[in-house]
Amino acid sequence: MEPFVWCGITPAKSANEDIVPLTDQEIAAFLPYTHYAAVAYCPPAVTLAWSCGENCEAHPDFIPIAAGGDGDNTQFWFVGYDPDQEEIVVSHQGTNFSLLLPVLEDVNIIPRHLNPTLFPGLSQDILVHSGWADHQERTASDVLTATKTGISKFGARKITVAVHSLGAALGLLDAVLFYLQLPDVAVRFVGYALPRVGNQSFADFVDASSIAVTHINNMEDLVPILPGRFLGYHHPSGEVHIQDSSSWVSCPGQDNPSKDCTVGDVPTIFQGNFSNHNGPYQGILMGEC
Repeated sequence: MEPFVWCGITPAKSANEDIVPLTDQEIAAFLPYTHYAAVAYCPPAVTLAWSCGENCEAHPDFIPIAAGGDGDNTQFWFVGYDPDQEEIVVSHQGTNFSLLLPVLEDVNIIPRHLNPTLFPGLSQDILVHSGWADHQERTASDVLTATKTGISKFGARKITVAVHSLGAALGLLDAVLFYLQLPDVAVRFVGYALPRVGNQSFADFVDASSIAVTHINNMEDLVPILPGRFLGYHHPSGEVHIQDSSSWVSCPGQDNPSKDCTVGDVPTIFQGNFSNHNGPYQGILMGEC
């Protein structure tokens, strides 16, 4: 894979490095992906027509390639091409708590191995949340096919997965899928309110890969501390934490315990505030089309 420098910031992976505020320019670089993560809450017909209102209007040249899901048994998803960034964009709908089934999958925390056909060559030490793995498998073939179509049609050499909440969990698995299945393409993950997806071996694998990971947590949102570390779940590196002051800081390492970062700021669910879960992120609320 040719080396590629992403626009924006890729937080450091060393826990010994200082927590650093992001500049206004670095924060602004995430705005397109905030839009795309919000668009994923729209049904496929709206996404394919690119008629979702302000979030779509912010990217008038975006070209939808494929979309699917029913918002219930299968979260909405879409794949498209951003000609401004010259990259494929992939997104999944986050958790809609007005629908029961996705919530039930959120609490299905028994870990399992990933499908070896989709994820070849992974160590047997790697385990992930079974509900999210099951859900990601439902769309993996369609998402991968649409992504390959975009790469072939537009000559894209970059993929960014831009996702929120449960969609971020599915999207991190997508990022690993692309890393394994499309080794000549640079893969980036930008997740908002990412819950923990897998065990220590999974987090270490993601850190050791070339996937550029950023997961952005808003204030006292409790979702990023779930499932708990006492169950064996761990985040990969790459956290950015939005402070109560609205400043953004890069939190190096996995599950950084600083009070400036989510684990230190929200040590238990009792210190969490679920109203922070949908944002706003850069003035954008997630959760509705």
